[in-house]
Amino acid sequence: MSDPRTARRAAADRLRAAGVASPERDADLLLAHVLGVPLGRLPLVEGLGEPEHEQYADLVARRAAREPLQHLTGSAAFRHVELAVGPGVFVPRPETELLAGWAIEQASRLAAPVVVDLCTGSGAIARAVVDEVPHADVHAVELDEGALAWAERNLAGTGVDLRHGDLATAFDDLAGTVDVVVCNPPYIPLEAWESVAAEARDHDPHLALFSGQDGLDAMRVLEQRAALLLRPGGVVGAEHADVQGESAPAVFAATGRWLDVTDHRDLAGRARYLTAGLAR
Repeated sequence: MSDPRTARRAAADRLRAAGVASPERDADLLLAHVLGVPLGRLPLVEGLGEPEHEQYADLVARRAAREPLQHLTGSAAFRHVELAVGPGVFVPRPETELLAGWAIEQASRLAAPVVVDLCTGSGAIARAVVDEVPHADVHAVELDEGALAWAERNLAGTGVDLRHGDLATAFDDLAGTVDVVVCNPPYIPLEAWESVAAEARDHDPHLALFSGQDGLDAMRVLEQRAALLLRPGGVVGAEHADVQGESAPAVFAATGRWLDVTDHRDLAGRARYLTAGLAR
């Protein structure tokens, strides 16, 4: 048996040296995962058996190599749900919970809301919406087959209409009937390759990350598709990069189809997502 406190300290030191952003928390989460206990019970663990110690050391080494934490644990928390994630799907970020919260707020105001989640990835936003607004009619689409498999797993049994397809052509059958369109599209400029965190650049699907020279190619497609899908007065919300606080809303404002084009900041004060209403 080994001392878990010593193992945790050594793991955190290794992760810190590797440039991991939250070494102490990641070390704790990995140990809790190995032991199958909640984080709050870690201080009560008195010993670490050899099999657990070896498994922990292996996971710490993989995390130090910048494999995403969620790939190692197999899950990611998103608002009030737990999502299955792993290789082949974009790991949902905490910042996206704000966009999901906006969509939930909009849908909850309506008696029978129709919500469309474009570029659903793991199914995070669609799953959160149907979890918190159970009377909503939720539809989601994903192009990447690897990500679609994870979305199928996360949305199974929820009643969400999940389809395989491109955001540019999805849901023609819903044209003019949708109340809320929500999307976390790819938005990283191709030229920003080197600045992307290793966890995302080396492990997330590039289809979910990069979007043309200025990062706004998918946003332009989204603007057109949302205008087709929404009923007059319907609303759209889309995440974007923190440096796109002016350029992303401008995609919508420039067409003259939208009212109340507004940008919103995340909890760190960075520009994070835009919203707009389709003119009546």
